[in-house]
Amino acid sequence: MSLDTVLARIDADLDQSLDRLLDLLRIPSISTDPAYKADCTRAADWLVEELTSLGFDASSRPTPGHPMVVAHGGTGDKHLLFYGHYDVQPVDPLHLWDRDPFDPQVQDTPKGKVIRARGASDDKGQLMTFIEACRAWKAVHGTLPGKLTIFLEGEEESGSPSLIPFMQDNAAELKADIALICDTGMFEDTTPAIVTMLRGLLGEEITIHGPDKDLHSGMYGGAAINPIRVLSRILGNLHDDEGRITIPHFYDGVQDLPDAIRAQWQALSFDHAKFLGDVGLSQPAGEQDRTPLEMLWSRPTAEVNGIWGGYTGDGFKTVLPAQAHAKVSFRLVAGQDPDALRDNFRAWVEAQLPPDCRAEFHGHGNSPAGVMSVEAPAFDAARQALSDEWGKPAAFVGCGGSIPIAGYFKTYLDMDAMLIGFGRDDDLIHSPNEKYDLESFHKGIRSWARVLDRLA
Repeated sequence: MSLDTVLARIDADLDQSLDRLLDLLRIPSISTDPAYKADCTRAADWLVEELTSLGFDASSRPTPGHPMVVAHGGTGDKHLLFYGHYDVQPVDPLHLWDRDPFDPQVQDTPKGKVIRARGASDDKGQLMTFIEACRAWKAVHGTLPGKLTIFLEGEEESGSPSLIPFMQDNAAELKADIALICDTGMFEDTTPAIVTMLRGLLGEEITIHGPDKDLHSGMYGGAAINPIRVLSRILGNLHDDEGRITIPHFYDGVQDLPDAIRAQWQALSFDHAKFLGDVGLSQPAGEQDRTPLEMLWSRPTAEVNGIWGGYTGDGFKTVLPAQAHAKVSFRLVAGQDPDALRDNFRAWVEAQLPPDCRAEFHGHGNSPAGVMSVEAPAFDAARQALSDEWGKPAAFVGCGGSIPIAGYFKTYLDMDAMLIGFGRDDDLIHSPNEKYDLESFHKGIRSWARVLDRLA
């Protein structure tokens, strides 16, 4: 039996697939709120039951937080692991929703039918595309499409506190040839994409201490050092006139983009003027010798996310503050060491302090960047499968944000990850009225069937 038979089965069973997704969406599995702990367990059990019905050896594994779902099934020379998460974001503010966020509904919109509910796109709709592809394959062939492990997390939206210990404790069981992750989207809503570059993230909070108390500016202004002035000068020195970051050794290890990937990105015809224009801007502000997509996907950044000090209430108060504060984040690319960068940044700040000032630092986590080995045959096979389904060439793309799970697979299981998703920019993930296009759900199932056909 051919792949066409599986695709036809997916088309014929779409209504039933949709019903199952709606059932899962009705479970309010909000991981960050202890009031929904039982619902998170219920969602995990629901998935275990579904996977067991497909022939997987599935179980809900306890953690100090919410359960992990692990399932094994099928046979074959190539072992694939699929990752998704069943937990969802809180729904506040509830009054901005047009309907109950856990009463899912298929709605007609000017852009087509959408599935409206919390978790529809992030990530229940996405993970169900893979499960439904396995279901159709099993219905047609009587077997699963190769040797598969399914690994579903229940704490992704609350920082994944149990994830790394669980992966370390179960590394031998989870190890596979490659990980498949469905928690991303299409490029500009129409081009299928495989994310192969993920930026890492480093956060630093700085406090500059000056005088031992707030001072009257009429009595001390001019003679006393002002921590806000010191901090502002330091932060202003983060970038040169060409947009490059000035911290010593910041670019150590940063590689130029491979020509083949640069050519793919140029073929995407990214409209940076519209991208910036949609938020009231007109000119790219980063490294002036780089294209906007390079800035977003393959170049590191340093950004001031917050700055405060002194009196900021209503009215006016002529005070020289004793302290000034800022939060600075760095998006990292392959080759950068987060720990070394933290040390270099702190030394750079301290070297600019005048007498009578000292700096206090508080780290806010760090994660390295991830770059996948696209030379592996699996990546080109998956790219061709997506191109066949969507009728246009799929692209290897970067991601300006950070998806730590991909890096964790590399760090703790020594396996590359392939990030394939079908979300769209207007899905309103984490926001009121979240949705997932019915086309994304339908063609997502078909896409995974094609990918599995080529990989497994």
